[in-house]
Amino acid sequence: MALAIFDLDNTLLGGDSDNLWGEFLVARGIVDGHWYAEENRRHYAAYEAGTLDIDAFLAFALAPLAAHDPVQLRQWREEFIAQYIQPIMLPAATALLNTHRQRGDQLLIITATNSFITAPIARLLGIDNLLATEPEQRDGRYTGRVAGTPCFQEGKVERLTQWLEGREQSLAESIFYSDSHNDLPLLNRTSRAVAVDPDTRLAAVANEQNWPVVTLRQGDHPRLLDSGASWQP
Repeated sequence: MALAIFDLDNTLLGGDSDNLWGEFLVARGIVDGHWYAEENRRHYAAYEAGTLDIDAFLAFALAPLAAHDPVQLRQWREEFIAQYIQPIMLPAATALLNTHRQRGDQLLIITATNSFITAPIARLLGIDNLLATEPEQRDGRYTGRVAGTPCFQEGKVERLTQWLEGREQSLAESIFYSDSHNDLPLLNRTSRAVAVDPDTRLAAVANEQNWPVVTLRQGDHPRLLDSGASWQP
């Protein structure tokens, strides 16, 4: 049984759930609209550039969780999933996941986005195993802080290594799908790396390393883009 690992945002989804959650909060009037929107854009641009201060971003992103009652948060999250996430779910991603299921592979999502946002998305995709940044909770409420290591860059390697302890799977027989150069630490550790609709920096590395480059945004099935590598899920 192989381990099939998937990034979530801009890989299995046709957008970034963390960034879209910020847009939802602004549109819903839950946060200070102008300031929050500017900060949300600034952090997302830093993420794309590879210069994101993950601690500063998480202090920003998790603050709304600490400011509101969990019941209300879950109600807002249901609206968010219906209005912002379901429209960016990709038929080709579903087809790719089903191919791995039919092969008997173990499926895992690994994402920097916090689990409050991503746990229901993983359920929609039918994936039980999720490694995400964990918001700290105390006495039934979110604190605005992170529990453990953020699941970002080298943190993904650390969190996955911990998850694999005592399990039958290993990185010796694994495949990792991602769109982002921020995932290069883990892409370089797995036995097979696949760039999915990659950003410019990851596309360049994929070309150098002869990694397959595929798209999940054109049609109902994954498609191999021009690259020197062959690919089969």
